[in-house]
Amino acid sequence: MFVDRAALEKNEDLSLAPYAIRSRNSRGRVYTDVEPDYRTAFQRDRDRIIHAAAFRRLEYKTQVFVNDEGDYYRTRLTHTLEVAQIGRTLARALAVNEDLVESICLAHDLGHPPFGHAGESILNALMAYDGGFNHNYQSYRIVTQLERRYTDWPGLNLTYETLEGIAKHETEYDLSQVAGFDVTTRGSVEAQIANIADELAYNAHDLDDGLQAGLIVPEQLQALDIWQRLCEQLGWSGGPLDEITRHTFIRELIGMEVGDVIENSRVNLTALEATNPLVIQQHDRSVIDHSAEFAKMNRALKDFLYEHMYQHFRVMRMAKRAEQFVARIFTSYVDEPRQLPSVYQAQLDERGVERVVADYIASMTDRSALLEYRRLFDPLTRP
Repeated sequence: MFVDRAALEKNEDLSLAPYAIRSRNSRGRVYTDVEPDYRTAFQRDRDRIIHAAAFRRLEYKTQVFVNDEGDYYRTRLTHTLEVAQIGRTLARALAVNEDLVESICLAHDLGHPPFGHAGESILNALMAYDGGFNHNYQSYRIVTQLERRYTDWPGLNLTYETLEGIAKHETEYDLSQVAGFDVTTRGSVEAQIANIADELAYNAHDLDDGLQAGLIVPEQLQALDIWQRLCEQLGWSGGPLDEITRHTFIRELIGMEVGDVIENSRVNLTALEATNPLVIQQHDRSVIDHSAEFAKMNRALKDFLYEHMYQHFRVMRMAKRAEQFVARIFTSYVDEPRQLPSVYQAQLDERGVERVVADYIASMTDRSALLEYRRLFDPLTRP
């Protein structure tokens, strides 16, 4: 038995909801490309993203903790894989295109610079007079321009639907307009799933990392409704939070959150009676969402993490150190662009020195940025 692309596309017709995007209905790619016999267009997108150099570099890019803080903590790669796993679960339960959701999830953080949000913040400040720096837009630029793997086109030549999902990843930065997508429509149901899977994943694993690192202790969480509910469901009345118990809490939290999204989104989708994907995109609000009860509890959890983890003195020290690394590297290369690798020097006339330097720094991992810093400023380190 051989399952070819036609059979895969037929299976989508039989198994997906009417509001899901079918791969055979894709609007195609910017550059003409013959599709393989044994993969759908969205499966090919997923594979191209996984094989991209930018994807591999996520392994050594920070989520919250700088890479040299320890091996346990999440990186951009582990976060991305967790988002994709949650996204697939939601897509399967809601009968939408799992391959498209996975592609959007896997690409959503490709543009993050080293040192997490601290790296992005300082790059944005340094580039303020030239459009700033935004990791969502950088992800889009990577898959459409910067990744170099093919002789016939720049980027990865992904489908329109995957690119739109990346562009409409919810953000204050108006990427849809910059990228040329219709700003009057929201993301597809698959893009909306990728958005909420991202939010769900980072809330859960940042809480996990914070507890593991000792930045947060269970007693601080007692005022949160979501923690009280977890304690009640698990029959936990306090005491030391050992590793197995912590894993149990985080697993239960993710299960609760996913279940709430599925049930609330099912109600929204049933009420909307969408007969095609465009109905979802033209709706006045996202159909993939938490219930009001969970949205309130999640808002309180986010506020707690911001105050007690992201602004913890250990995290702030890491962030300040990272900002200094990035700022000095940036200034050094802008002052003397001939220090750049030749492949980046070749782009100076086209993109301008500041943007090329920002692209180069954004491509670095935490440890490669630290090594670059030493090469530039430590006289005992070989250039």
